[in-house]
Amino acid sequence: MQASEVLRQRTLTAVLLAPAAILLILLAPTWLFALAIAGAVLAGLWEWSRLAGFRNHAWRSLLLALMAALCLGLWFWRGTPAGRVVIALGVIAWLLALLWLRDPTRYAAPSGAHAWTKLAFALPALLPAWLALVVLHDGGMRAHVWTLLALMLVWAADTGAYFAGTRYGRHKLAPLISPGKTREGVAGGALLALVVAAVFGYALGLRSADLLLLLGVVAVSTAFSIIGDLSESLLKRQAAVKDSGRMFPGHGGLLDRIDGVLAAAPVFVLLKLWLGL
Repeated sequence: MQASEVLRQRTLTAVLLAPAAILLILLAPTWLFALAIAGAVLAGLWEWSRLAGFRNHAWRSLLLALMAALCLGLWFWRGTPAGRVVIALGVIAWLLALLWLRDPTRYAAPSGAHAWTKLAFALPALLPAWLALVVLHDGGMRAHVWTLLALMLVWAADTGAYFAGTRYGRHKLAPLISPGKTREGVAGGALLALVVAAVFGYALGLRSADLLLLLGVVAVSTAFSIIGDLSESLLKRQAAVKDSGRMFPGHGGLLDRIDGVLAAAPVFVLLKLWLGL
């Protein structure tokens, strides 16, 4: 498929889905938002299990039922210290993912042990992100706007990286993992994410030191989103597939759309709570 056709499909898909997602974030009650995000997490787990090497639909359906039960249980923990511990475990898991990224050949062989290892990582990758977004959305005054910011920073980073990488990309970021990603693209994505954060922060009434703190939170969260993106790219590369699925024309599967969010959301929420923003 030509680059122009891919861009057309990506743009059309984004134009159709973005308004619905924004309305859900801003207008839906938290229980409905949590339900919708749980659906995304379950779809992501379905794709993840296939990429890990599992093919039995009945067994994978049972896995989804288990994840749904865990989401339901964590719903009642969302405002407790135990809930924050779960979110923190997500941050730790993504830091550990750096060890995998440093050695792209690790777990590459299609063995049963490697399949289980990859599947085991799905739990700390998916569940803390769901809980983090629910906690953020349920955080009181202007919580829905903060939730939109948390997602917008990842969308901005992806968009900025795509266009900056296409136009200026020269130096590969991780050629053994994702040959299409460049350092210039990362810089463009980070810059756009910071611009979006500055606009949101000003609209939220943040000034001077608080605004600088927000930009720092966004910078760290964007770095984590890159870890999530590269980890999913390596998962796909070892599975010898281009996309995690075909749910969104021009964008691939659901996991392709939320990989950055999975890694960025826990760190964004923990830093926001810690800094009192």
